[in-house]
Amino acid sequence: MRHRMDHRTLGRYGSHRVAMLSNMAASLFLAGQLTTTVTRAKELRRVAEKLITRARGGSIQDRRVVRAKMPHKEAALKLFSELAPRYASFDKGGYTRIVKLGHRVGDGAPMAVIQLIEKR
Repeated sequence: MRHRMDHRTLGRYGSHRVAMLSNMAASLFLAGQLTTTVTRAKELRRVAEKLITRARGGSIQDRRVVRAKMPHKEAALKLFSELAPRYASFDKGGYTRIVKLGHRVGDGAPMAVIQLIEKR
């Protein structure tokens, strides 16, 4: 049964999972897209969209919360200076897209590209 399951563990303990998703979000914000497994992309979408929605507010408290959840300085600066204004006209959410690529050769894991959407 799926009772009270609100996230995927990705085979990692809590602090490792949070650090991995934080680093992946920083890479996504800096590069614009990221190739990973489908499961990780789905979890990354949850993290990244919450950070972008928070950055759209632009207050000092929003900056503190984003830096606490994603301590990568360059990614946080880009998030507030470039990405938040780009998504100002969007509703909450819907900033990313996941495109499935097929299976990885080595172990057969389903792969995907997660991208930041340019405009609607």
